[in-house]
Amino acid sequence: MDVRTTMKALLAAHNPGFSLEQPFYTDEAIFRLDLETIFYRDWLFAGHGCEIPKPGDYFLHEIGAYSAIVIRGADGAVRALHNTCRHRGSRLCKEEHGSKRKLVCPYHQWAYDLDGRLLAARHMPDSFDPAFYGLKPAHCEEVGGYIFICVAEQAPDFAPCRAQLAPYMDPHRLDEAKVAFQSTIVENGNWKLVWENNRECYHCRASHPELCRTWSDSAVLNGASEYDAGASNTAHWARCEAAGLASRFTLHESGQFRTARLPLIGAADSFTMSGKPAVAKLLGGITERNIGSMLLFHYPSSWNHLLVDHAISFKVTPLSARQTKLTTKWLVHKDAVEGQDYDLKTLTEVWLATNDEDRTLVEQNQRGIDSPSYQPGPYAADQENGVLQFVDWYCSQMDQRLAGPRRSVAA
Repeated sequence: MDVRTTMKALLAAHNPGFSLEQPFYTDEAIFRLDLETIFYRDWLFAGHGCEIPKPGDYFLHEIGAYSAIVIRGADGAVRALHNTCRHRGSRLCKEEHGSKRKLVCPYHQWAYDLDGRLLAARHMPDSFDPAFYGLKPAHCEEVGGYIFICVAEQAPDFAPCRAQLAPYMDPHRLDEAKVAFQSTIVENGNWKLVWENNRECYHCRASHPELCRTWSDSAVLNGASEYDAGASNTAHWARCEAAGLASRFTLHESGQFRTARLPLIGAADSFTMSGKPAVAKLLGGITERNIGSMLLFHYPSSWNHLLVDHAISFKVTPLSARQTKLTTKWLVHKDAVEGQDYDLKTLTEVWLATNDEDRTLVEQNQRGIDSPSYQPGPYAADQENGVLQFVDWYCSQMDQRLAGPRRSVAA
C-alpha cells in the first residue's frame, strides 16, 4: 500500500473531535506527503519586506527540498528566485541573508541579474541563447509588510488573502519597521503538534506565567470557530474601529487564515512583564492606546501579534516528522534606537520564555504520542475549538487534494 492510499484510509477513519492517529505525527512518508500536498502547494510566509530595504538585499526561504532567494530588484520589486543555477544546478547563495549586485554561481560563475535574467555564461557556443536560461521564479506576493511565496507551478489566488489582511495590517506600517531581534529554535515535535499547541490556551495558566500577565486564557478570546464575541470584545472592537483600526474577528471561509484585534488584560498595551509599551516610538500612525493585539494566523506557516509598539512574527518550518523549526522576529519602528527607545530584554523576554515553555510542551506531547500505548483522545470542544478548526482544515485539505489528480509543484 503506497503512502497516498494509506493517508486516504487514515483520513476516512479519523474520528471528528479527536486527535489524529499516531502516523500523522510520526511517519516520515506521511511527513513527506505533508510537504508535497500542503507546503509545496500553499502560500508560505517567508519574511518581511523591511529585511531587504535596498536593491540587491536578499534572504533565503527554505522549505523541504526547496530553497528560494527572496530579493529586492533594481526596480524596487521583491521577487523569489529558485536558488538553483541553470547550468548544473549548484546553489547560488549560501548565506541566509546578504546583499548582491548580481547573482553569481560560485561553481562556474554564471551570472544573473537581480530579476533572474542570465547576464553571462562563460565559454558557451554561439548557438547558446541566454534568454532560455534565466533563474526560475517562484510566486511572490506582499501584504502589510509581509512576504509570502509559493513554489507550486500554479499558486492559489492570493487576492482573498490580501483583501482580508491589508485593512488589519496596514495601520501598523510594517514597511517602516525593522527587525530588532530574531530567535530560532528547533522543537523536537511534528509541525502539526506545534500548531495544535498554538491554537489553544487550555494549557496557558499552568505553563505560561509570563504571557498570562497580559494575555487572558479565556476560551472565548482564543477560539477559532463558532466564535462568541462577548460584550467586552464587541466594545473593544467598536472603540478600535472608531480609531480607524480594523478589528472584528474574521475567519476566512477556507479556514486558512484569521484576523482579529483582541484586548490584553486590564490597561496593558504590550506583551511585557509590566504591560507597558516596550518601545517608546510607536508603530505607524497609531495614536489610540490599549488596542490589544491584532492576531493573524495563516496556515501552514505563520502566526503573528501586531501591537501598538511592536509586532511579532512566528514562522513554522517542518524539518522532519519529529522536528520543526520556529523562527520568531520582533519588529519595531525603523527609527527606534536600542537603549534609548527600547530595551531588548523588556521587548523579548515574554515570548522568549513562552516559546521555550511551548517547546517543552510540544516535545513531551511528541514523546507521549511515540508510545505504542497512544490512541487519539477527545478535544475539549470549548477550550480547544481552535485545535479542532486546525485539524479540520488540515484533514479537509489533504482529503481534497489527494482526491484530485497529482499536481506538479516544480516552478
